[in-house]
Amino acid sequence: MQQLKTDEYWMERAIALAAQAEAKDEVPVGAVLVKDGELIAEGYNYSIGLCDPSAHAEMQCLRVAGQVLENYRLLDTTMYVTLEPCAMCAGAMVHSRIKRLVFGAADEKTGAAGTVMNLLQHPNLNHQLQVEGGVMAEACSEQLSNFFKRRRKEHKAKKQQKG
Repeated sequence: MQQLKTDEYWMERAIALAAQAEAKDEVPVGAVLVKDGELIAEGYNYSIGLCDPSAHAEMQCLRVAGQVLENYRLLDTTMYVTLEPCAMCAGAMVHSRIKRLVFGAADEKTGAAGTVMNLLQHPNLNHQLQVEGGVMAEACSEQLSNFFKRRRKEHKAKKQQKG
């Protein structure tokens, strides 16, 4: 029960970061990295603004964490992210040796933590993460769904204005 409360606490922070991404018209995904109960780094999607396909929330967080810990190995850390990581982000997590991943919403199209594939626990890789999915899944899914509904509505309105 205590672990669930801890996971929800940090997931709430990731949701707040996702809202920051949304405020910049980015896909609302937020990520937090924690070690020994302390915040090490955080990030949110910024691919559009930076014109960088690798600027996912997890990658932004990992870059900062490496600098903070002065090491590319992020041993004994937990990553909290609102959306199941893609293969790029999952691969970076394996390389950085993160101990545990906690994610909110499953990603039916690109999820690499068990939904489409499970890169994080692949037996042929040199490191496997502990994975906990579905933490605050409803809130995370709703945040994403609302964003895309709004975007579709805005797109439709622009099309109608053009006539």
